Amino acid sequence: MPTDTEVVQTAADAAEGVIYSRYKQSRVKDVDVTVSFDDGILDVDIYLNPPDDHDADPERVIDDAAAAAQDAVDELFAAEG
Repeated sequence: MPTDTEVVQTAADAAEGVIYSRYKQSRVKDVDVTVSFDDGILDVDIYLNPPDDHDADPERVIDDAAAAAQDAVDELFAAEG
């Protein structure tokens, strides 16, 4: 079974991966991905201040990043199972 730290890191890495696949990292004004895993519940909170001159919808990117975090954690548990 993965540790809480592994779960949090896996989720954060996945969320950031989605964000930086849509926006060039140096162009993002601010991003904060906060992940907690308590009593088997994953909570992912994402704040994103995207570049002004980009076509990607920030709300969609946040939703996709949160979904990727959940999927990555599901895969982590499946691999450990």
